[in-house]
Amino acid sequence: MAANLRDLTLYLVVLIIVSTLGPLQFGFHLAELNAPEDVITCRKTSISSTISNLLSYYVKNSSSDADCIPMTRPQFATVSAIFTIGGLFGALIAGPFTSSRGRWLSMQLTAAFYIVGSLIETLSHSVPVLSTGRFLTGVGAGASTVIVPLYISEIAPSAQRGLFGAFTQISINLGILISQTMGYFLSHDSAWRWILGSGVVVAAAQGFGLLLAPESPKWTASAKGDVAQARRTLQRIRGKNANIDEEVESWGQGSGRPTSEEESLLHSVEDRMEGLLRRDTSSRSNSPSPSTSSRPHPHKARKPHLGFLQVLQDPNTRPAIIAVVGIMFAQQLCGINSIIMYSVSLFRDLLPPSFSSGLLTICISIINLGTTTACSPLPDKFGRKACLLASTIGQGVSSLVLALSIMFGVKILSAIAALFFVAFFAVGLGPVPFILASELVGEEAVGATQSWALGASYIATFLVAFGFPVVNEALNRVLGGAGWVYYIFAGLAALWALFIVRVVPETKGKANVDEVWGRTRRVD
Repeated sequence: MAANLRDLTLYLVVLIIVSTLGPLQFGFHLAELNAPEDVITCRKTSISSTISNLLSYYVKNSSSDADCIPMTRPQFATVSAIFTIGGLFGALIAGPFTSSRGRWLSMQLTAAFYIVGSLIETLSHSVPVLSTGRFLTGVGAGASTVIVPLYISEIAPSAQRGLFGAFTQISINLGILISQTMGYFLSHDSAWRWILGSGVVVAAAQGFGLLLAPESPKWTASAKGDVAQARRTLQRIRGKNANIDEEVESWGQGSGRPTSEEESLLHSVEDRMEGLLRRDTSSRSNSPSPSTSSRPHPHKARKPHLGFLQVLQDPNTRPAIIAVVGIMFAQQLCGINSIIMYSVSLFRDLLPPSFSSGLLTICISIINLGTTTACSPLPDKFGRKACLLASTIGQGVSSLVLALSIMFGVKILSAIAALFFVAFFAVGLGPVPFILASELVGEEAVGATQSWALGASYIATFLVAFGFPVVNEALNRVLGGAGWVYYIFAGLAALWALFIVRVVPETKGKANVDEVWGRTRRVD
């Protein structure tokens, strides 16, 4: 692993950083309303933070009256959850669009949605306007979480795809940490608008950074048929001395040769004139007769892209859709966003007075980022399925402990259980679903499968984002006490663990989707 990492180019690292600014903004906007909830909704003028109150003094001397947007709790839940509706819309349209128009243009459009949405959020003074901004940033977020994992998987070396695939979730967690930290210091008076306005800066940086990025070489070869350009792009990404022949060959379909058309014609002439005299003939020794008519054209065997409904109807891709949709529901319905989106209000009355719920939220975000980064090599080392199972079972146990500790008033144990709850999410349910969505199907179905995956994820996220505060309050009112909703999350975790065991295949070490699903490839 270390030797392989030393072979990475600076250019590839820059491309990974620039592309993951999209998912980073997903995490940022997902959590941006958590800390300043009471300030935005006019319940308080600042959160309980000494530093926040000190900053508030200077803001009051440099701004007009503190502004806020009066909201009931259901209205705030709607504003929070509408982000996921935009995400669903963005996820559904991103797959077909990026398959037909490419990854680069798609990522530029997500930056535009982020900029416009963030501006509207920052300048909003009513629930409908704030909701509109949240919806538009959600569109950008949904599209980003479809496009960026595809782009990374297509530019990253095959040996590190699991590692770099986890960067999507790492960047999401970094965005969460940034917004939670800004919320801790800026949740007072009108300063909360600086939190929302920061999204404009990040989106603009993404847009300018993408000017340095090329189109995905794999998409260039498979969709545009320009293998020569794709090869030049890949050579630049891998380094001028890197051997990319095997990687370029993997782009071919069936028996087609994934070299440029000029090289194919040249080889045909050379085969006729020189037979086996050339040095590279051994790599073509298993090819048919060297005549032009018997040599398949590199692009004739290329499969057409499958649409959103076609992947569900195709018996070869249907099991992948079921598996991917299931793990995306598991990712959200184990309850992670009950902590990410509502931890400040959830723990406000459950922690000792000396310990701020806002500070706990920052600690949770740090644990989330740290464990996601530390665990990023695990899917490549132990397998995707093993990490998913460990993550789901760990979250289920943590949910049970959290429910019991809240119910019996063991405040410190509640905080510890919340930290473990988030840490176990980072082991598998955080990064692995994004990896599997591009590994369970062939190139022709990747875009549509990503749309199914993210569509399911955003539906499940909406259920938690909108339903958690309502269900939590209702259960606590009917049954008395608090924490009942985490028994539900514990039960769901057990069900999803069974689903993973029975339905989700292992992709680690598998050469292609036929091997993943145990199918045999025709050799004729």
